[in-house]
Amino acid sequence: MTVEEFQKSLAGIQVPPSLSPSLEALWYDGKGDWETAHTIIQDMNDKTAARIHAYLHRKEGDIANAGYWYRRAGQEMPDLPLADEWKQIAGELL
Repeated sequence: MTVEEFQKSLAGIQVPPSLSPSLEALWYDGKGDWETAHTIIQDMNDKTAARIHAYLHRKEGDIANAGYWYRRAGQEMPDLPLADEWKQIAGELL
């Protein structure tokens, strides 16, 4: 699946089959369901989950918490629009 196909899947009502939990969280966020995305990602402990967790808190406006999660992911907080970060993360995971 490409990023473009992933984005088009947001028009559907169900998560595409065979998505990893990380991609599923991004899918829900792309649908505007921050809460479900956060629920999926909050108990995962790998660096990918930490990066998505960071992105979600950055989107929420909780910059201090986002900074904590970016550090856990081993990354700097990006200086790019949230939509671009979403596409970047999705592209790396697909």
